[in-house]
Amino acid sequence: MPSFDFEQEERAFRKYYDSNRQHFETAKNAYVSLITACLKQCDGDAVSKIEGRVKDKEECIKKFDRKYRGRLEADEQPYEIRTYISDLIGIRIICLYEDRIASVAQLLTQSFKLIEVTNKIAAIESTEDSFGYKGLHMDLALPDELAAQSKYLAFANCPFEVQIRSLIQDAWSVLDHEIKYKKSIPIELKRRINVLSALFELADREFKEIRNATTALIEQATAAPVSDSVSERSEEGVAASTPASEKIVNAFNFLRVAGHFFKEFDFEDDKVDDFVQDILRLDANFTRADLHQSLLENLKIIRDYRDDFIANNPERIFTPYSSIRHCLYLNDPETFNKILSKGARERFDIWSANKRP
Repeated sequence: MPSFDFEQEERAFRKYYDSNRQHFETAKNAYVSLITACLKQCDGDAVSKIEGRVKDKEECIKKFDRKYRGRLEADEQPYEIRTYISDLIGIRIICLYEDRIASVAQLLTQSFKLIEVTNKIAAIESTEDSFGYKGLHMDLALPDELAAQSKYLAFANCPFEVQIRSLIQDAWSVLDHEIKYKKSIPIELKRRINVLSALFELADREFKEIRNATTALIEQATAAPVSDSVSERSEEGVAASTPASEKIVNAFNFLRVAGHFFKEFDFEDDKVDDFVQDILRLDANFTRADLHQSLLENLKIIRDYRDDFIANNPERIFTPYSSIRHCLYLNDPETFNKILSKGARERFDIWSANKRP
């Protein structure tokens, strides 16, 4: 029964919490699984992490004391503490980018019963000079059709809170939590905290812009022809339609060209980046057209060499990266002398000399 006696309600809440602790844990795990399945509909880069927790019982009591007790007792309204703890079960969803938060929230709204939304992002962004924790909090419950199923029936009256944050917002939240007693610290320290939180907000925005620019570069490289036109590669350089900086080989146009010749191979992003840097260290002006020409003119020879090499060394591998390195060396041995190790270079030179008519 609700009462006005805080100590009595503390005892009642602790008893309720302790007797249902395992139930809360089971519900939390079920919600994490349901939300994970729900968010598989999102874009691949939308969600970085989904995790859950059961709120500590003493934290629950402190939250009630801080947020609700004074008002309820002033209004002479009896209460039970558990009625006011909507985040006893909490799920945190970390998005890579801030602009993914809205699409995640929309999917959750479609899949669960929405009780309440607290938009801390809008609250901060509606001011001119306030910075700090930003995130979207949603109080949710199971929809009727799920709550009626036998496997979820026990959780029908067990709401939960979902916090949706970007990776940067989550980092700020963790750090901000460590800065205690913010209302009591000197004004100069408060200003430093505001500057720091503004930098975090700027970082969130910049990561999003970098992602958009990278996506545009990938789309541009995918849409572009595998090789430049003859006019773009002419010695006179007349009327080149692509700026010089865009002709230089990079990870994006390398994938476009290499993917054309090695359709079945999965080029990993970080390895491509390193490989392109190896090329540019030897020839800073090496272009996409140079790469295409090198593979077009030399790959047949290198495939013959690869077949002989593997036949004589069945325990060894010869990847597309190996093929491209050998094509570059064969095309321009002076410039790309170091693209192959000394042993690989000597083996290929001997094979090549023996193959000549």
